[in-house]
Amino acid sequence: MADAPPTLESPWPVALLATKIKEYVDRLGTAWVEGELTQWNVRGSNVYGKLKDLELDVTVSINVWSSVASRLDKDFKQGDRVIAAVKPDYWVKGGTLSMQVYDLRHVGLGDLLERLERLRRQLASEGLFEQSRKKPLPFLPHLIGLVTGKDSDAEKDVKKNALLRWPAVQFRTVYAAVQGDRSAAEVTAAIKRLDDDPEVDVIIVARGGGDFQNLLPFSDETLVRTAAATRTPLVSAIGHENDRPLLDDVADLRASTPTDAAKRVVPDVAEELVRVQQARTRMQQRITHQISIEIDRVAQLRSRPALATTSWIVDTRAEEITRYVARGAELAARTVERAETSVRELAARLRTLSPQSTLDRGYAIVQAGGHVVKSADAAPDGTPLVITLADGALDAVSTGGRDRLASD
Repeated sequence: MADAPPTLESPWPVALLATKIKEYVDRLGTAWVEGELTQWNVRGSNVYGKLKDLELDVTVSINVWSSVASRLDKDFKQGDRVIAAVKPDYWVKGGTLSMQVYDLRHVGLGDLLERLERLRRQLASEGLFEQSRKKPLPFLPHLIGLVTGKDSDAEKDVKKNALLRWPAVQFRTVYAAVQGDRSAAEVTAAIKRLDDDPEVDVIIVARGGGDFQNLLPFSDETLVRTAAATRTPLVSAIGHENDRPLLDDVADLRASTPTDAAKRVVPDVAEELVRVQQARTRMQQRITHQISIEIDRVAQLRSRPALATTSWIVDTRAEEITRYVARGAELAARTVERAETSVRELAARLRTLSPQSTLDRGYAIVQAGGHVVKSADAAPDGTPLVITLADGALDAVSTGGRDRLASD
């Protein structure tokens, strides 16, 4: 009856339930898992600790019995990244589930570097490291978003050096864990928060250096992709030269230290004033030089005869007009003279050809019936005639024709 399914009328004893749970758990096999040691307490020869997931907020308890602990060849401590061979173990008396460790190893540096390099190649193939996608920093940011650890030296260095260079600059600081299991998630959230703030001109992620494992959160894929997707220019000031985190590669600017970040993001007011003064001096010299050139050019123009006196145009044109008038008068006189000569010649020819001239020489014009009589036959005997002379006309009657010889 004890193995019958439990019911309201026939429930199982707690011991039976616990025994069945243990039997079920004992049938589970061993699994290799990777995580971070968040607790490592040595009690006698045994070790009791906790193993946390590298990304999610999931933790399991672990037990390392003395038989296994004696075989471990390295010292382990809280914060270590490890790979463990674990098997679920259910403690009947306490009703707790823990993981019994059969083997425990540090994650090798070579393994981490290999994973990091594989992620680096993937992100590079997607173009996240391209120089063309990096955003320029503003010349003078009015509000700087700062992601850093609370009361950290990195925060003090950034703010101190920035305010020394430009006292009017302002900061909006979002504190986040910069190492440990919470670091990647908190830094990612801080970057998103500042990127969504329209008043923030530039974001600085600052940390005061550290060893390779402490900087691993800044190579977290989610954090790196978030930094690459920001609309606000982002500066990475992790402060580590040898092991370059992936955040440095996707950032719009990589600063060697937090102090360097402040100097490269905020211009020096004294230096800028000197530059302004130098620019004003160069502009003044250039303008003065240009004005001098134009003054000389105007003086040269004014010294030319055309501008030396205002009467040269009138004088020059007056001489031309005088010449033109004289020439016109000469041409007109010649034309009139030729015309007079021609008129005289034509008048002489006209007088020569004129009937009056013929009449003046003693000739007469004989007309009969209104027609000029050109032959004797045209005026037979008794024909009335009109004889035109030089000074008048006579009426006559024809007596008939005569022979030319007789008339001669």
